[in-house]
Amino acid sequence: MTRFLFLVIIFWSFACTAQNTAIAPGEKLVYTASYNMSGILNDIAQVTMETSDVQTSKATLLRLKCTAATYSKWDTFFKIRDLYESYVNPKTLTPYLYKRNINEGSYFKAMKYTYSHKTNTIKSVQTKKNNQVQNKDFTFNSGSNDIVSTLYKLRLLDYETMRVGQQKTINVIFDRKETKGYITYLGKENLNTAIGTKTCYKISIGSDSKALEGSNSNLLWLTADANKIIVFGKFKIPVGNGELKIKSASGLKN
Repeated sequence: MTRFLFLVIIFWSFACTAQNTAIAPGEKLVYTASYNMSGILNDIAQVTMETSDVQTSKATLLRLKCTAATYSKWDTFFKIRDLYESYVNPKTLTPYLYKRNINEGSYFKAMKYTYSHKTNTIKSVQTKKNNQVQNKDFTFNSGSNDIVSTLYKLRLLDYETMRVGQQKTINVIFDRKETKGYITYLGKENLNTAIGTKTCYKISIGSDSKALEGSNSNLLWLTADANKIIVFGKFKIPVGNGELKIKSASGLKN
């Protein structure tokens, strides 16, 4: 599931000056994650994305929270309880703090980033299952984001101004490294979803890494409205393929 979430959210960003007109605190999006096993697409997990206000001593931040949990019948096979969080400026979605806690079977890892945008450095703390802690500072390029804030920033872009076939190149921070990705806008398409029939912006995802496979095999559909929520996704990786389907949406800004 770590790789699945990574593929869903890793590849998109744009100018830091983009203003948030799509996302408000109190939003909740629930998805079903499916994976192809022996030629059969099985619903294996629920992915939930939520937003809320967090008051600090200096400002009010927007908390972007993403969780993934396998359905109970799959827990004995491979239990997943993953948490991703990013604390961002509510107007620009610029991240200040990022947390990731991975619990998958016998595997555990926790990661924390604290951003300094003045120096373009991140203080990171990684904790593994044996409680081994590793501290590491590293630099990042201006405009790069963690995977959670990247996912939400995707919704601030004006797709109406993009040409079909237009490609964007971006940098996303994952596991203390910046990863280069590519997004291609493929136009509009109507989809029947659990929240109704939606006209959607369709984009394809690619990268320089070996995490993704195939041309136009990794796709996302976002509603072509003021909210621009993801309603459907397809992915293909070296070990298989799967889908992400929206189940419910509440607390939308528009």
